Amino acid sequence: MAEFRRQRGKRQEDSGLGSVLDLLLANARLVLGVTGAAVLAIATLAVKRLIDRATSPRDEGDPKAEQKTLEESWQDLALIKVTPKPPKKQRREDLSKPLLSPARPPVPGEACEPRVCFAPPETPWVESSPPRCLTLQEKLLSHYSSRLAVPEVQASLAPQLARSICAQLQNFLRSKCPELPFGSLFLSGPLLDGLEALAANHIHLMLPVVLDAALWSLIPGEDTVVMNPQYWMIKRTDLEYFPRGCSPWDRFIVGQYLSSNVLNETLHKMLVASINWPAIGSLLGSIIHPVVASQELKLEVKHNQVELSITLFPVVEMEDKVLLAAPPEGLVENLWLESFYRAEVSKVKELDDSDSGARQHCLRILNGICKSHPALHKLSGSPLTHVVLHLSATSLDWAEESLADRFQQVLEELIGYLEKGVLPSYFNHKINLFCELLEDDIDEMGFMLYRAISEPELLLKEK
Repeated sequence: MAEFRRQRGKRQEDSGLGSVLDLLLANARLVLGVTGAAVLAIATLAVKRLIDRATSPRDEGDPKAEQKTLEESWQDLALIKVTPKPPKKQRREDLSKPLLSPARPPVPGEACEPRVCFAPPETPWVESSPPRCLTLQEKLLSHYSSRLAVPEVQASLAPQLARSICAQLQNFLRSKCPELPFGSLFLSGPLLDGLEALAANHIHLMLPVVLDAALWSLIPGEDTVVMNPQYWMIKRTDLEYFPRGCSPWDRFIVGQYLSSNVLNETLHKMLVASINWPAIGSLLGSIIHPVVASQELKLEVKHNQVELSITLFPVVEMEDKVLLAAPPEGLVENLWLESFYRAEVSKVKELDDSDSGARQHCLRILNGICKSHPALHKLSGSPLTHVVLHLSATSLDWAEESLADRFQQVLEELIGYLEKGVLPSYFNHKINLFCELLEDDIDEMGFMLYRAISEPELLLKEK
């Protein structure tokens, strides 16, 4: 019954609307003239079509019906745009002038030539074509080329500057701390490995800490105080046979464990107080200064062509593990974070090489979008890479022409992981890459991605 009343009310509204339009058209000729009436008639017809279409029930889920509706809307809008405009009214001063110059009286015996009036050529009527609707594939490629591609000057200058700073820091450590067996510094990060876009503004500087395997052992993350499989502890062993002082790293021990906090604090003091950064910056044509307030070992570099942030990470490689001196926030000390970055990059490139896939291209776009989006910036980097690796196990078509399909599929997979609050590491399923996200963060990211599933263009808009 309610549906019947609704349909009846709709017919009454349509009937009333038709009566108003008919009355308007009947009197238009008297008020606007023939041409104006034609303009109004065509425009009114187009508007009536749009109103009918908006009030008529839609075929949900029928792509052909939606495409037909879109094409009809384009046709109505084009019909209004190409309607000839009514002639402009003459100004008052023009009305006072004679429309025709007075004819010269004929001279007797002179033949009268017929006067011919040449009308100006009419502008040919051209029907405007409807705007072209870009596919998601075209929008993604356009978005990458226009906004996410790193400028060539920055892409070459940033690593060059970072390598020069790396060499200066290496020389300082060897002269200042010759007793500490640091390895050779090297650069890392998505910019160098081709998985990042948007800007050449961040590079990692890895400082190897060389340990004697006979004096140190790894404690699994599950056995640590935080019971997180991604954080490890490095324990000093056999102190009864090899007392303190046998290892040059014993000065950084806290409770028989190599403390990442103590090592970071020592290096932070060196970066802030011991290194003559103004002199090094002048030598490199840049301004370099350490970030004093940050818990990270970070340098800010300003060049006339690029601004660069360099983060220093002490790193230990033992038992096929890569551990960074990046403890979690809080009162917990001595923990080392297991990094899968090297394995991530290697696996993605291996998969792309095997099937000429577009995984790296997809990751560049996703990283660029998430880093620039205020609600999604915590998803960039490692989580996106692990989602792509998980998806590669089930979706085998990663060709360039399937980029849009894989892009949307990654968004759907992310929503599923966010709903569970768990994103297992591709290399160790015990590790949850979402374990440090707050519930509010998860809700905000999930809501944004839900909207983007039906309207991916939301992620491509300027922020």
